[in-house]
Amino acid sequence: MTATMNADTGRQRTRTALFLAVAMAATVGSALGFQYLGGYIPCHLCLEQRTPYYIGVPLMVLAVIASMLHAPSWLTRGLLAVGGLLMLYGLYLGVYHSGVEWQWWAGPTDCTAGAGPVDTGGKGVLDALDKFVPPSCDKAALRILGLSLAGWNAIASLVLAAIAFRGALTRD
Repeated sequence: MTATMNADTGRQRTRTALFLAVAMAATVGSALGFQYLGGYIPCHLCLEQRTPYYIGVPLMVLAVIASMLHAPSWLTRGLLAVGGLLMLYGLYLGVYHSGVEWQWWAGPTDCTAGAGPVDTGGKGVLDALDKFVPPSCDKAALRILGLSLAGWNAIASLVLAAIAFRGALTRD
């Protein structure tokens, strides 16, 4: 009976890691979609909020592989815990950015530095500045049901952190 319980727990951990990998990829993919398809230029804090996902997706894929190869459970649990910590960091970044947008606290001084290089189209930089204004971290480019994308990121990060920690703390 113990071997059956361990196998069930291992399969559940595999499903959890797979869900997290897909959910993290979908979350950061949505941000990239808003940027490249929707035309929303990310600010410095927007770009920073993607980092936990860029690290988390490969880690969760590694957790899936480790679980499927029947690696020691501490390895998969540890990878899930690291994923949970990354999502807690994502939660912090989302709450911080949301607070900046609601003017609850000041944002970073390099708030408009994340827009990337300006394509001048062969003209001077001053001509391009008339057409291009880098986004500011303290203004939400879009609100959905009253929340900015940073607010939605905070919610997604909280949910994903809870799922990751639940998977990490489940004993064999």
